[in-house]
Amino acid sequence: MPDRSPLLRIHDMLKSIRGIEEALAGVSFDDYAGSWLLRSAVERGIEVISEASRHIGANAKARHPEVRWKDIAGIGNILRHEYQTVDSLIIWKAVTHDLPILKRALLAIRASLER
Repeated sequence: MPDRSPLLRIHDMLKSIRGIEEALAGVSFDDYAGSWLLRSAVERGIEVISEASRHIGANAKARHPEVRWKDIAGIGNILRHEYQTVDSLIIWKAVTHDLPILKRALLAIRASLER
């Protein structure tokens, strides 16, 4: 299968972010933490974001130092290989605090790539 372009990777990330936003709309932390289905869906979305982020160019990342790129890339490994240690509160904080920052950066990167 041919490599996916950075623009398609950004599309994948934004699609996952939208899915996470929709899944968590109106949901409290307790509801999230108590639902295997919600946690699994959010964690899968984060895995996609993590993997796709590894294919965004260093120059694009450098223009957005507010994004914790290294942590985004690393969380996928934790979700895949250290799943038993995943803390629902850490994931909740990441999606409620860090995801909006990432989304803004991805929209800006996408706009610059589409020019």
